[in-house]
Amino acid sequence: MEECCGTKPKKENNHEGHDHSDHDHSHSNSKLGLIVSLAIFFSGLILDFWIKADWFTNNVWLRFSWYFASYVLVAFSVFKDAFQLAKNFDFFNEFSLMGIATVGAFAIGEFPEGVAVMLFYTIGEIFQESAVNKAKNNIKALLDVRPKEATVFRNNQWETIAPNEVKVGEKIQIKVGEKIPLDGILISEKGSLDTSALTGESKPSSIKKSENVLAGMLNLDQVIEVETTKLFENSSIIRILEMVQEASSRKAKTELFIRKFAKVYTPIVFVLALLITFIPYFFVDDYIFRDWLYRGLVFLVISCPCALVISIPLGYFGGIGAASRNGILFKGSNFLDLIANVTTVVMDKTGTLTKGVFKVQKVVTNEISETEFLSILSSVESHSTHPIAKAISLFHPSNQTPTSVEEISGKGIKAVINQKQILAGNTQLLKSFEINYPSELDQIVETTVVLAIDNRYKGYVVISDEVKEDAELAIRNLKNAGVKTMMLSGDKDALTQNIAKKLGIDSAFGGLLPEGKVDKFENLKKDPKEIVAFVGDGINDAPVLALSDVGIAMGGLGSDAAIETADVVIQTDQPSKISTAIKIGKATKKIVYQNIALAFGVKIIVLILGAGGLANMWEAVFADVGVALLAILNAVRIQNMKFS
Repeated sequence: MEECCGTKPKKENNHEGHDHSDHDHSHSNSKLGLIVSLAIFFSGLILDFWIKADWFTNNVWLRFSWYFASYVLVAFSVFKDAFQLAKNFDFFNEFSLMGIATVGAFAIGEFPEGVAVMLFYTIGEIFQESAVNKAKNNIKALLDVRPKEATVFRNNQWETIAPNEVKVGEKIQIKVGEKIPLDGILISEKGSLDTSALTGESKPSSIKKSENVLAGMLNLDQVIEVETTKLFENSSIIRILEMVQEASSRKAKTELFIRKFAKVYTPIVFVLALLITFIPYFFVDDYIFRDWLYRGLVFLVISCPCALVISIPLGYFGGIGAASRNGILFKGSNFLDLIANVTTVVMDKTGTLTKGVFKVQKVVTNEISETEFLSILSSVESHSTHPIAKAISLFHPSNQTPTSVEEISGKGIKAVINQKQILAGNTQLLKSFEINYPSELDQIVETTVVLAIDNRYKGYVVISDEVKEDAELAIRNLKNAGVKTMMLSGDKDALTQNIAKKLGIDSAFGGLLPEGKVDKFENLKKDPKEIVAFVGDGINDAPVLALSDVGIAMGGLGSDAAIETADVVIQTDQPSKISTAIKIGKATKKIVYQNIALAFGVKIIVLILGAGGLANMWEAVFADVGVALLAILNAVRIQNMKFS
């Protein structure tokens, strides 16, 4: 996280930024020196201003030596950093600014002020480092739950090995109190899992046989067995960690602007400080160099932009951490900015607003027995990963093996069984092959899957899905936030409109192929005032997720393509988290803008007073370090806010 007006060089010649959170930072090793420095400094103040000991106050060299001993303990690391940067031709940074200002204060005999600037600057650095580390540690504690070992069944016995050595399809055992090491399918009858590390939800989740489980979930009440479906490096927990680590490298526009601003601003204030010191010589009759030098030094101390370049990245990082604790992963702070401005949320239906858990409700056949119909349909659908296909395969498992299986996007599957052409999908599939079917099929509101053999209609099954418990709440919360809602679905338009009406969605379009969703979405985005978010979970949602201003994926059971394409991932699969994500984005933006206003407001006032000789070095210290600390405390607030 780059946070300073300076650019402190790191190891391996990496000059990308000065990182207050780096544990090798020289200030983190100087706490003992800081304590000793404070003791010397305050004892000097007591002798100077409280006791007013003549032997001390009237002896310039003694006072200088006393305060210099305090000064050098905290100033050494600052001058060291300034020297390192100077070697890379970076002369205008916070370290050189602090160094020049404090040396100047000593040169004109303002020893306590010189020490105070460096002391409070160092204290501010420690606070900054602590705040950044707290934000990072909050995320690390939440997400770094990678299991260290896995118990796998090999050679007719259970063996304990590293998770990255387990292969896909192997059986692993998880005892009570252990974390699931890899993503997989539960092969035990049931299990109770704590999913809080992944989703932020503290309530235990009951999982049944054949349901998906994710790495990082904690087994609560009995020994369970899981068949792995992914390698360790592809598991959910590793993916989450990578997303969060990458998030801090994607900066918001405000953050990027402030960093660029600081690089231009810092050399300008150096020049202004010089002008304040020397230009009055030509215009002021009773010009006293010492007084105007003091004003220039005060101006230098005040002008340090640390409050901005430290607190703003910290605010965004805090927003990412707060979202993670709520089961929401932002892939960059720029998306926190974007989601705060969203005007319309467009949603897929299946798996987003509905559970995506389908069940066969009705079977209607034509010129074929129900058993043969289901056997053929199930064998074809077993080659698809769509939730509807899985529901059919589970309803009537089949031993038949189709060949030449081809998935036709948005319509269904074409295959060959016993040299017969099989078509299984929606009515659009039959229409594209010019196959007649009963008109009653177009009147059915529920989802239907139709079967044709050698271009002859053979029947259909009715499949039902269930709306998620919080779907209605999700739409209500979005409306309360002034956000418009739209639903795009590949399911029948009648079913889509029925669900949209039930949930209170503003507009809905059904019967859409993936390209149809793209067309509708592009039409919506033609309005330049619209900031559009799309929420989906399937492979067919990936094109629209990529087109959206903010792509949001349901990450619990969503497809890898959707999760990789999305900008925001909702780990809980709860649509109500969409409004939570918007709230977090708005809260983060508000805090960032508050810090900008605070820093600029105080600095401009004190800069004017300092240039006019009405503010001394103590006010300058407050305008710099004091404002930075206030901004940091304000930024940290977001980590403790409640958004649900």
